[in-house]
Amino acid sequence: MPPDSVRLDKWLQVARLFKTRSQAAHACETGRVSVNGATAKAHRTVRLDDRVEIQIESWKKVVLVKGLREKPVSKDEARLLFEDVSPPRPVLDPLEQLMRRSSATRPRGSGRPTKRERRLIERLKDDGEG
Repeated sequence: MPPDSVRLDKWLQVARLFKTRSQAAHACETGRVSVNGATAKAHRTVRLDDRVEIQIESWKKVVLVKGLREKPVSKDEARLLFEDVSPPRPVLDPLEQLMRRSSATRPRGSGRPTKRERRLIERLKDDGEG
């Protein structure tokens, strides 16, 4: 028999809205998760038909609780635990996409930079700050 309420951090992880329970708890601690309009701590309990909002950068993911579980379930079952009623994710303009990219990238498998390469990278970083 499924429980009538579950800890928020457990439910977020079981519903696969966060990869781990500690990530879910951290999101709650930093105030990025609210339940029924109120900021929620990780130990708060969620019940059926609660509205959970998760702040992701400049976008809010909104889900309605449709099922409760404490133990991990399959991906297909996890999708049945909530209904996604989020507005569509905003599209970033090209300049903002460029700004979010990392400044220095290395080809995969090229290994650790040599001392000479590290000095060059540092020089490039210093030039960009001033």
